[in-house]
Amino acid sequence: MIDTTDLIRIRPGRPVAGRFRPAACVFSRYFLRPPCLVVFLLLLSILHAWAGSPEVSPEAPAPLIAIGDVHGAFDDFVAILEHAGLIDSVHHWTGGKTTFVQVGDAIDRGPKPREVLDLLMALENEAPQAGGRVVSLLGNHEVMNIMGDLRYVTPGNFNSFANGESEKRQKSAFEQYAKWRDKHSQLLTELPQPMELTEAEWMARHPVGFIEHREAFSPNGEYGKWLRTHLAVAKIGDVIFLHGGIHPSLASRKVDAVNSTIHDEIKQFDSDRKYMLDEGLILPFFNLQEMRVVAEAEIMAERKSRVAFNQERQARLLQFLKYPEWLSVREDGPLWFRGYDQWSEEEGAARVEKILEVQKVAHIGVGHTVQKGGRIRARFGGKVFLIDTGMLSSYYMGGRASALEIRDNAKFTADYMDEQVVLLAPQGGSAQSGARDAPTPPH
Repeated sequence: MIDTTDLIRIRPGRPVAGRFRPAACVFSRYFLRPPCLVVFLLLLSILHAWAGSPEVSPEAPAPLIAIGDVHGAFDDFVAILEHAGLIDSVHHWTGGKTTFVQVGDAIDRGPKPREVLDLLMALENEAPQAGGRVVSLLGNHEVMNIMGDLRYVTPGNFNSFANGESEKRQKSAFEQYAKWRDKHSQLLTELPQPMELTEAEWMARHPVGFIEHREAFSPNGEYGKWLRTHLAVAKIGDVIFLHGGIHPSLASRKVDAVNSTIHDEIKQFDSDRKYMLDEGLILPFFNLQEMRVVAEAEIMAERKSRVAFNQERQARLLQFLKYPEWLSVREDGPLWFRGYDQWSEEEGAARVEKILEVQKVAHIGVGHTVQKGGRIRARFGGKVFLIDTGMLSSYYMGGRASALEIRDNAKFTADYMDEQVVLLAPQGGSAQSGARDAPTPPH
């Protein structure tokens, strides 16, 4: 190759020694005039760069790690996060560009629900600084807490929200309740279940920390405000993640439409609750069941009254009482559906294939239903992954912490504290339930 610095030194009319002289003279006569020289040198530099540049391989996709239901098992949650390389010993993000998905039910039952939420909130802020991402989804328990359905909240869960003022606030709340009870004595006669509680009964149902818990999950509360920004369903690459599953009847509904519906229902609940508070029908700490029976009793009382009843109030209360039909609380809704665990392989294969085809994805990952033996299960030819392994082992016998790792959008591995199990490998194209990698020590 001719060095460009030598070309610049060649001038028209100057003899060029050796057998290259004729070619050099022609070259200098036609190509080394100022306008042509600039174009020629530019083309030469481009060709040189093209010829000398090594091939650049496309960057491999960042790994994705998904974890199922935590239910307040903070210590085990931390252990599997650290084992998977997502956090360090002081709980800061070390996952780099990894996407971490938690499919909901981070709270209830276990001893440290607040610690789990605080950690998720912190990691959600830290991960993007390293190019990573945390996707914390809504489970049925998150929505239940938002709406005040407290059937699975333990006294210990409430106690984790307590502070130095809690006993004083508890007593003040009972006094509010006693005044409300006296004011609504006629309404209480219409209640399908009794609400005339003694102080001891009321205190037992509203333990220390109860008031703070309800405030924390309210629209402006620390956790309520945060959870209300979260999705129920996330489509990441060619995988859909959600808590329960997509029922065949909802297969045609796109991810964005499902998320919009869930958010609209939560907004509707908040609006209905505010209306009932403003009307003096309920108190701020009433749970969902209390709200329901009060609404039913108010409707019955007004209909029995000889005085014309308030039509707006009737309409608003009847609207609220339709909440069992909402997608967020229905058994076939995305937060509650258990079909992927219950279907046989034969009946499930065709149904899942149709769902995947409509949603234009290759796989679905869900939690919600604890898997026997505490093992992540691949179903329907590796198209569905059931990742709830009962992390709260004190509640779920045989449960343990686990994570589903996805690499190169093709290799799916169940990661436990003592072993890794390959569930789906690129070359096989189907679940490899018995294939195992060597146990991996904590990262």
